Amino acid sequence: MTAFPDSGFLSEASEGLKAMLAAQASEVNLARGEVLFEQDDEGDALYAILEGTLEASFLAMSGRKLSLSLMRAGEVFGEIALFDNGPRTATITAAEPSKVLRVRRRDVMEQIRQNPGLAVDMIRLAGLRMRWMGAQLNEQVFLPMPVRLARKLLLLAGQQEAPTARITLSQSELAEFVGATREAVSKTISTWKRSNVVEASRGGLQIHDLDALKQLAESDLI
Repeated sequence: MTAFPDSGFLSEASEGLKAMLAAQASEVNLARGEVLFEQDDEGDALYAILEGTLEASFLAMSGRKLSLSLMRAGEVFGEIALFDNGPRTATITAAEPSKVLRVRRRDVMEQIRQNPGLAVDMIRLAGLRMRWMGAQLNEQVFLPMPVRLARKLLLLAGQQEAPTARITLSQSELAEFVGATREAVSKTISTWKRSNVVEASRGGLQIHDLDALKQLAESDLI
């Protein structure tokens, strides 16, 4: 039995719940470019990455594919499907040969019927997930756009192992991510460029000063 990573959604789970999930898990091997599930597919399972890298992406209103993030070994995703079988909000694709653990919702529900005590842990984890989603909504609604942009760039930069980072998203795509106009994003980036924090080009954005960007991401500084 392969143990689940003790991270993300499962970092607050009891040992009993993690053991149950591990017992119900099966391994899925993905070739590079293989799709695990697509946006709008019915959610039916929780996943944890054992090896490799997966890309999360979605189709914007313009019809363009936007890359949300790269997920690596140890990350857990798809947990909402344990509580609700609604549509997936993103497409998950293997960026390289990868191996994941999958736990199907129907198997978890069967175990909870047999062991009702596990439901208490599941409810607690659902509450934690709701708090996290509420914090994300508050950030989107109440934080100034430059702060949201700085935090998004830091999130993307954190997926790279380098003192500087290149973000291969256009300013229009970044605007869609932070809920702003392209003009507002362009103006902010131009301001940061004068301080040599970032530099924009046709192919994306180069971050020159991650420490300065972290300071810009603090809401009390803007």
